[in-house]
Amino acid sequence: MSTTTQPQRRGRRSVFWAGIALVLAGLAILGYVAWEFYGTTYVSKQHQQDATSRIEKAWGSGQTEVSTEFGSAQALIEIPRFGKDYRIPVLAGTSDRALGAGFGHFDGTAAPGEVGNFALAGHRITHGEPLRDLPKLRQGDKIRVLTREKTYVYALISDGDDLTVPFTSIWVTDPLPDNPERGGVEPVQQKGQRLITLTTCAELFHTDNRMIAFGKLVSEEPTT
Repeated sequence: MSTTTQPQRRGRRSVFWAGIALVLAGLAILGYVAWEFYGTTYVSKQHQQDATSRIEKAWGSGQTEVSTEFGSAQALIEIPRFGKDYRIPVLAGTSDRALGAGFGHFDGTAAPGEVGNFALAGHRITHGEPLRDLPKLRQGDKIRVLTREKTYVYALISDGDDLTVPFTSIWVTDPLPDNPERGGVEPVQQKGQRLITLTTCAELFHTDNRMIAFGKLVSEEPTT
């Protein structure tokens, strides 16, 4: 055997195993992407259903405060434009755990039906994606917020895709959101209003911008 044959074979083996490593790395990346886009949504939808079922059972037995493994549950959200089966739980706070099972209620903002701003966050893609279709909402569309005793009906005062802001724009969760951009989208600047704010990612893929929709309370009725 020539002295040059062995180094050539070792070189081929190195190339072969390097190729195998690249293929495995590629499969791992594809698996991660598939999990993020499909796996997390499947799991989160199960969590949403579990939390919703627990809330409904607790209300049926007379409980107002409902504890779940995803956090304290406060309400259920129905958006008729998203279909008659759309019912998503609202959980206290905006932790990953809360947002992975429904809407997160920003700490320090108003409760359902209260004067001020009932501000909610929800994923637009992955993790159940409750606000994937936010851009389809139009001014006047209804958002029904169910609590044990009352259902609060809000009507949007802006289209779902009318306002996009940086994630640092915390004014959108203020009791009376006041857009610093003159002439920008905002609620009527009148104190004492009962508002709702929906926030989600502005793009389907990673973005630091947020899409915002505002609504105001138009009616309330007993929860049946």
